[in-house]
Amino acid sequence: MSDKKPAIVTRASPVIGAGLVAAFLKEGYNVIATSRDASRSFTTSPNLVLIDGDIGRQGIATKCTEAPMRHFETIDVLVNNAGIFRTKPFTDFTTEDFNALVSTNLLGFLYITQLAVQQMLKQKSGNVLTISASLADQPVAGRHASVSMMTKGRPESSNPKSSNRIRKRRYPLQRYSPRRRGLTAQR
Repeated sequence: MSDKKPAIVTRASPVIGAGLVAAFLKEGYNVIATSRDASRSFTTSPNLVLIDGDIGRQGIATKCTEAPMRHFETIDVLVNNAGIFRTKPFTDFTTEDFNALVSTNLLGFLYITQLAVQQMLKQKSGNVLTISASLADQPVAGRHASVSMMTKGRPESSNPKSSNRIRKRRYPLQRYSPRRRGLTAQR
């Protein structure tokens, strides 16, 4: 067993995801990085396990939570960074558009978070951080994002402050919105 803590990062692709992977590795973590093409963005190493696939598929979420157990024996951090965002007028969204949003933004969040939290509860330790869209908190007039935001605002309901059941079980859930932290340009 490694004395380094393992972290799972979803959508470990350029920008936020890649930055998270690099930061965790720099801080001495072992990292399980997943995205549709993680192996194109990174090179596997003893401290970095790559899983290519769609996080909206239950099998990929299972692989992502089994990998740290197999390689490092714990799950210490899950960062839910995966999400898709589409802008178009409400009436122009198709069933395919909506299904893609639900698959990644809701099912991807649900599958991996349930599995990770189950393991964290057994371990009696761990943290889950979910990166949400700033538009979920502060809509911008003229942005045709209402359908996307229906699926990206989902971490709000998993915030420990909003559920007595979560507080009683001590689920390790945290929500992070870049705009709330003043990290995005305001219009």
